[in-house]
Amino acid sequence: MRADHQVRAFEQILNSYDGVLPLHRFLPAYFKQNKQMGSSDRRWATRHVYSFFRLGKALSGLEREERLSIADFLCHDTLSLIVEKNFPEFKEVIGAGLAEKLSIIKAKYPHFNLDDVYPFNESLSDQLNKEQFFISFFRQPDLFIRVSQKDVDSIFTQLEAENIKVKKVSETALSLPNGTKLETILKEGSYQVQDLSSQHTGNYFKPNKLDKWWDCCAASGGKTLLLHSLEPVIELLVTDLRESILQNLDERFRLAGIRKYQKKELDLLKNNDQILHHYLFDGIILDAPCTGSGTWGRTPEMLTFFEERKISQFATIQKGIIKNVIKYLKPGKPLIYITCSAFAAENEEIVEYMLDNFPLELESMELIKGYENNADTMFVARLIGVEK
Repeated sequence: MRADHQVRAFEQILNSYDGVLPLHRFLPAYFKQNKQMGSSDRRWATRHVYSFFRLGKALSGLEREERLSIADFLCHDTLSLIVEKNFPEFKEVIGAGLAEKLSIIKAKYPHFNLDDVYPFNESLSDQLNKEQFFISFFRQPDLFIRVSQKDVDSIFTQLEAENIKVKKVSETALSLPNGTKLETILKEGSYQVQDLSSQHTGNYFKPNKLDKWWDCCAASGGKTLLLHSLEPVIELLVTDLRESILQNLDERFRLAGIRKYQKKELDLLKNNDQILHHYLFDGIILDAPCTGSGTWGRTPEMLTFFEERKISQFATIQKGIIKNVIKYLKPGKPLIYITCSAFAAENEEIVEYMLDNFPLELESMELIKGYENNADTMFVARLIGVEK
């Protein structure tokens, strides 16, 4: 039977995967090594593995195939052979809403607990609606792009002409089905792939013309590009621990029209006075290294493989970076603290740490509830430096 063939392919992948590599990097390498798998096999295997991990730790006492059948039923509106084989009675309700599907599973498995989907849920921010947050993991988040306000209508029309289901979310944000290939449709540099919640953090920047800003953990440069779109006449310093990341920024900045900026390779867990001794900034963006626990809808394997000890490890790193960054902020100017975490220890508790230990005042902070918009959940705080 084809269903049994698909189960075997799923089992083989699961037995080979240890969580070290992100799943989106592991699967292409696995398929490359197993060339006997055709395109249909690869497509179904990918669907099944991702569905399985979206169930998190729920119903962990059941056999894999049964858990896969439950997960695939919850995650998809189209019937898979595995669901049809194991739960033929679900065929008539495969297109039902997620709330109804969850009720069906709860009736069949009374010990099903939604809290078990997300590990270490006691560590989550109190601002979260936990039920909505947990339910969101059964749906892949959308792909979001940021475009200039003057181009948004023309790009929207261009995407519609390609029969792409596109929605205008704001004056500069469009949402599309995840996996949409844009490279052959839109002009390079005319858009930036950026999650809606990440775009929302820009509301906290409030840059002024001729300001000097530092994006101290620049990574892919998304926050710098967002900052520049809000106020292009500023001086920029971008830093990161990884030289390769900084090299990749050059091309992104060129396409976005950013010509004047400085970049430096810095380890922010060290004292960098000998390098930055003369710098004082009108704004600092600290998009801090974190657990990424607000983005696990995109990487659901983390629901299985994440280790609780990493929460405190990242909080320690965040505190160390803050200690070495805050001295370069001018009084009266903002530090923008950002994470893509849903854990209080990396968010609200870090803000408390900053207020208790540094000359800062909290202007505003927000847990950005991405699950309300099929986006990532993030945290942002705007703190203002005060005279010592």
